[in-house]
Amino acid sequence: MRTAMSSLFLLEPKSLRDAFRMLRDEGPLTPLAGCTDVYVNLNFGTLPNRRFLNIWPLAALRGIRRRGKVLSIGALTTYTELQRSPLVRRHIPMLAAAAREVGGVQIQNRGTIGGNVVNASPAGDTLPVLAAAEATLVLGSADGKRRIPFDAFSTGYRKSVMRPEELLVAIEIPPIRGRQLFRKVGTRAAQAISKVVMAAVIGPSVRVAAGSVGPTVVRARRTEDLLASGAPIAEARRVLQEEIAPIDDLRSTAEYRRHVCGNVLEHFWREARA
Repeated sequence: MRTAMSSLFLLEPKSLRDAFRMLRDEGPLTPLAGCTDVYVNLNFGTLPNRRFLNIWPLAALRGIRRRGKVLSIGALTTYTELQRSPLVRRHIPMLAAAAREVGGVQIQNRGTIGGNVVNASPAGDTLPVLAAAEATLVLGSADGKRRIPFDAFSTGYRKSVMRPEELLVAIEIPPIRGRQLFRKVGTRAAQAISKVVMAAVIGPSVRVAAGSVGPTVVRARRTEDLLASGAPIAEARRVLQEEIAPIDDLRSTAEYRRHVCGNVLEHFWREARA
């Protein structure tokens, strides 16, 4: 590991309240949970942070439960738990589908949905699902909780509205009406960063969200309006390709990403209409 372990500092909170106090009084601190990204960055020497907060043991950040009509998912819920949960499979099956394609089994056992959200990477496989589901993020601190619509969370590439003294506590999913669809396009189905990842809800309303095609996840609202109005799918494809802002990088090209997004949208639309 390129980072000297002797230079790292770790705090171990006994409770969620203790964690909030440490973030307020001992910060800045970087929360640690599954560590599937943090350890990679430490190994490459690209993580400047040296002070960490271990939140992995905090039971208050775990659990999947119904609260009235809303499904509440604790931030430390792993991808394996998302796949296995009857509540997730029934309420938001596209999230279970996304969880199956995040890394290998080891990553799925350790990686958390909260980490995927807080990293704010546009390539995060679960993020288009949460956008299409119109999820709400519950952020907590020593001063209390606040709820942020998912679409308002990311402000740029790996940037968000979350404050240094806050933790993501839970993700709330309202009832979803319509056919749910998810597709990841990458070098492999899993164990690869997505070239394009898309999620959609097609029913009484239409929601379309795409990742790896801009600095943040793109909610394609113009495309949604076109599809809801009964416009031809060819027109919706053209507008979707205007709404996204892909780039050329090591994994793919902007032209390929635009083309694939159009293909996936058309596949979604025909499958739902069938």
